[in-house]
Amino acid sequence: MAQPVAQPAEPELGEPQFALHAVVEPIFIVGIMIGSCYVNRLRGYSIRPPKNQDQGLLGRSKRESRDDEDSSDEAYDGQVSLSLLPDSSATTKRPTKKRNCCGAVLDMPDTSRYANYWHSRFIQKFPFLVEMFYWVVNLLFYVGIKQISELIFATEGVWKTAEKHGIAVLWFEQDGPFSFLFPLREVDVQMFFRTDHQTMLTILNRAYSMIHIPVTVSFLAWYYYAAPTHEQFASARRMMQLTNLFSFLVFTSFPCMPPRLLPEEYGFFDTVRREDAESIYATNKFFNQLAAFPSLHFGYSFCIGTVLFYHSGIFRRRLAPREKRMSKFRQIFFVVLSIIYPAFVLTIIVSTANHYWLDALAATGVVAMAWLCNRVLLGLLPLEDIFLWCVRLNKPIATTGNRVF
Repeated sequence: MAQPVAQPAEPELGEPQFALHAVVEPIFIVGIMIGSCYVNRLRGYSIRPPKNQDQGLLGRSKRESRDDEDSSDEAYDGQVSLSLLPDSSATTKRPTKKRNCCGAVLDMPDTSRYANYWHSRFIQKFPFLVEMFYWVVNLLFYVGIKQISELIFATEGVWKTAEKHGIAVLWFEQDGPFSFLFPLREVDVQMFFRTDHQTMLTILNRAYSMIHIPVTVSFLAWYYYAAPTHEQFASARRMMQLTNLFSFLVFTSFPCMPPRLLPEEYGFFDTVRREDAESIYATNKFFNQLAAFPSLHFGYSFCIGTVLFYHSGIFRRRLAPREKRMSKFRQIFFVVLSIIYPAFVLTIIVSTANHYWLDALAATGVVAMAWLCNRVLLGLLPLEDIFLWCVRLNKPIATTGNRVF
């Protein structure tokens, strides 16, 4: 078993998070989302529908009221010439489109006939809203999985179970057959910063929450703009979403206590969450305290690093359509950033006793599996079609790749 570690009575833990993080963090995230909606807007496109298409959310257009046999929308009002926008001149009563799902071909509602409805035009003007919706669904799924996990382990007590799993992880790293993969103990890393580098520990403490959700949202906002094609962006987004889903399933079946919550004799200290200076995402409502394995912090950072490395194009002979070869300086910049960022996150999560080495290794495997399987999520498109049909909404054409500077 992992051996307890003796610690001084009054350890030096550096400075904790700023208490204002609980206010600044959500404001920063909302600001990034609003800014991204504006930067990625469809320029030259009017939200106002044509005069003969005065339309509410679930109501019927004047044309539909006049002639139920022709449920098509009028053509776009001509304020913009955009060949990417859907053709709203179809005349069938209930137009359909083909979807391939699990080897079957399905006839799904074609919502392009709702393209001139005011809410469709609003989202077409700001298509990044669709990405925000996807991540709201992710958050709801996470909260649901957390509740299920608590129900599954209610008999024995999820806290006790998670503690056993955390100690088992330490044993695997220190005394298991693969201990050679983990030459440094987490407690030694934390002690290194506590004893000789407290200023750096303060920086790590205060960076812990600010690099997770805020940087991830910032990355998605930037890559939506910077990716050469929307398919390339969507592949990265699906990889991150599947990383979420796979991790949530592991959290449910294998709750794991982070080092900072283990009994004191193991020598770990909670250097981040003191004096009630928690991130808003570290509260019981949004945050599962017993979800150390695998590390979503490192999983997200590894996803971002992987995408940045690919985006550099440094080892790619063929580029995506509309993609231009970067200068050597920019290629090296993206490659270095793709390595430094995950390494920095790994240093943070271990030195603050929020994760084990094995958590990061498991997260790497989860990300690899998510990348290989990311097209599985395309099987949910029929459900999206039904939802869009129910709310009479046409899915917008993404503006990814239409950079103006």
